[in-house]
Amino acid sequence: MEYELRELTTGYRGKHGARIVSEHITASLQAGELTCLLGPNGAGKSTLLRTLAAFQPPLGGTLMLDGRPLDSFTPLELAMRIGVVLTERPEINGMCVREMVAMGRSPYTGFWGVLKAEDEAAIDEAIAQVGIPTLCHRQVDALSDGERQKVMIAKALAQETPIIFLDEPTAFLDYPSKVDVLLLLRCLARKMQKTVFLSTHDIELAMQTADRLWLMGRDSHDLVIGTPRELADNGSLSRFFSSPDISFDAETLRFSVVTF
Repeated sequence: MEYELRELTTGYRGKHGARIVSEHITASLQAGELTCLLGPNGAGKSTLLRTLAAFQPPLGGTLMLDGRPLDSFTPLELAMRIGVVLTERPEINGMCVREMVAMGRSPYTGFWGVLKAEDEAAIDEAIAQVGIPTLCHRQVDALSDGERQKVMIAKALAQETPIIFLDEPTAFLDYPSKVDVLLLLRCLARKMQKTVFLSTHDIELAMQTADRLWLMGRDSHDLVIGTPRELADNGSLSRFFSSPDISFDAETLRFSVVTF
């Protein structure tokens, strides 16, 4: 399932008119790829991701999902096509991991939320894919940040959508957990042929794990797309994250602090 952005403009409408965050974005997301959105604070990464996830309308342009305009889908149709994992930690008491993952089946269970055999199978598969079967009966509020993030990814997998958007999925994690989550997402994208798109500030990890990078600058027209190697070789990475105190090695795809 292809997701296309055609001359997309993102931002917000208010009493005093529209505030444009980014504009004239033309790009596409592909199945089987992990794509990472990078950029400085204030560049509009979260606004773009929320627009792609249909949490807010675009100010202009068109979003096309499988050849159809995104705004032609009903909320239920979108829930069967797009899964979202947000940055915020879920504040949930008294719910075990399996119950949380089961919430991903809500588009399929109807008003009463009764789980059928196929729903239970989808929950089991999601838990197995993420590798958290031993956590099934643990309370969600007793988990570590890394474990909780895996549970939310499993919930998105249980939703069985071809597209998964994640907003800063490694934000609260220690370094080993960051690596674990990004490698997991890359594996899921390739193994299950899902379109996985996430925003992150973990630049070096993104360069080492992503199939494709979207570099978003502070200028509303400034979006560069390519593989990590392409963007390193053409100077985009060093240009987007330039600083007199930082140097970038295009061979190793690593940044380092300039010491005197």
